[in-house]
Amino acid sequence: MHIRLLNQNTGIVKIIVLLLFCFFTYRVEAQVVWQDQNSEIYHFLSRQAAKGTIEFDDLIKPVPRKEIAQKLRELKEKESTLSLTEQKELNFYLKEFAEFQSIAKDTLLILKKDEFSRWRAFSVREKGFLLNAEPVISAGIRKGKNSSVNEWGNGLAFWGHAGKNISFQAYFEDITESGTGIDSIRILTPREGIIRTVTLNQNSINYSRFKGNITYAWGNGSLSVGNNQILWGYGENSRLVLSEKVPAYPNIRLDYRPLKWLQFNYTHGWLHSGLIDSAQSYPKGNTVYGTDREFYIQKFFASHSLTFYPTKGLSLSLGESMVYSDRLKFAYLLPIMFFKAYDQHESKYNVPTGSNGQFFLQASSRNHIPKTHLHATLFIDEIRMTKVFNKVENRNQIGYNLGASVTDVILPYLTLGMEYTRLNPFMYQNLIPAQNYSSHNYSLGDWLGQNADRLTYWVKYNPVARLSMKVQMEHLRKGQDGNINDQYFAVPQPSFLSSGHESQKQILLEARYQLLNQLSIRGTYYKQTGIIRPELQKDMVPEEFRIGISYGL
Repeated sequence: MHIRLLNQNTGIVKIIVLLLFCFFTYRVEAQVVWQDQNSEIYHFLSRQAAKGTIEFDDLIKPVPRKEIAQKLRELKEKESTLSLTEQKELNFYLKEFAEFQSIAKDTLLILKKDEFSRWRAFSVREKGFLLNAEPVISAGIRKGKNSSVNEWGNGLAFWGHAGKNISFQAYFEDITESGTGIDSIRILTPREGIIRTVTLNQNSINYSRFKGNITYAWGNGSLSVGNNQILWGYGENSRLVLSEKVPAYPNIRLDYRPLKWLQFNYTHGWLHSGLIDSAQSYPKGNTVYGTDREFYIQKFFASHSLTFYPTKGLSLSLGESMVYSDRLKFAYLLPIMFFKAYDQHESKYNVPTGSNGQFFLQASSRNHIPKTHLHATLFIDEIRMTKVFNKVENRNQIGYNLGASVTDVILPYLTLGMEYTRLNPFMYQNLIPAQNYSSHNYSLGDWLGQNADRLTYWVKYNPVARLSMKVQMEHLRKGQDGNINDQYFAVPQPSFLSSGHESQKQILLEARYQLLNQLSIRGTYYKQTGIIRPELQKDMVPEEFRIGISYGL
């Protein structure tokens, strides 16, 4: 990298000012607080969008609470068209997202219900300022053959508005797992990755989850700075582009919708390479915890995308991303820069000096086939367009995902779905390890990784309001990760699963009941047959029952 910057922090401040100057269009009442992507509200609204009752843009998560509240109000106006179960759930969620209703009053609440009958641990509203805070508590037990794990978590979450345009939020939970059969690496599993604390106790691990954002919003856009996960695309058990696998990372997020039919998104993230920079490390003068002061190689991520809405229920998206390392580059802080073109120009087409770029496309159709959601994702890590069908010279290092779900099948609130995901050899991998498509050694995209595929079926059903049930079955195939020399020089390229593969079948039964807003209980039964990559699944339990309760998540 040959561009020198001013002080990194000064550069970030300047680019934020530049973004505001370029995209700012002042309108009132534009607060943006991001709703956690694991919230059940997404399933509720996504299903209504599949039925055509509302339009809901959830390609990128998390989604602002205000947008969710608006969709709930739209459903309230159509309440007579909803089933009794849907009506009960709608009114339950309206309590949770009621802060934007005009009748909200200035109040101070401590361990009381607000005017919408939503219990609040702490809430204050006065002169345009709003602060809600509540504890985060979770407890659970996992039981299986030769395994027994207890989980306990506690922390704090708060969020609010400061005036008409500025919002803030923070979430922290400290989690401890103890017992036998603990999965301490979480590589080949859809569960979110962890950064565990150092301990000599093999039967206990401790880690934390923390997120936080400060956001400035206007009528048709927002600029957010914080530490969070960002999800891009659709997928039942993962996503090809940006998934929930990696722990939250520092980022800048810009969302701008200049036209009703056009949405722009930009993200710049500070990732973790997991690799020591020996050139910057230096002796610290003692031998406590080693002899050197160590530094990790810096790693960054930039992405932008455009989404078009030609007609109701249809969205078409395209975007590009770049993983780069060593030091911050100003060009990738420009939302409208052509990343790949800049990388080629800046590196002078010298591969070892360049960065790792990707292109991706997404299509989503809702209710064009009644009560059905169809979606497809294409992720291009490397491809030769003129050699796509040439078996000898092609370099189709791509992945794709195809999915369909239909709701209200036979019974109201019964949803059936199917999805296929394929990841060709060498996806997410780069000749420069610090530029792999990952953070903390967890994939930014699909957790299954390269040279693999997955077929998923699921059934979802809500027999009564707030009780969601799910049966999910999966068949996975996983080959060995490709050799880096073959990735760049083998002719022809090693074909999909050509070196053999391991298979695995999984079944998941899950039930979740929301007792109160933010208070839920969950039970899960999981079973798998077959092991893929034994060295990475050595701590996986083939059959397990889990039960847990959580508040504030």
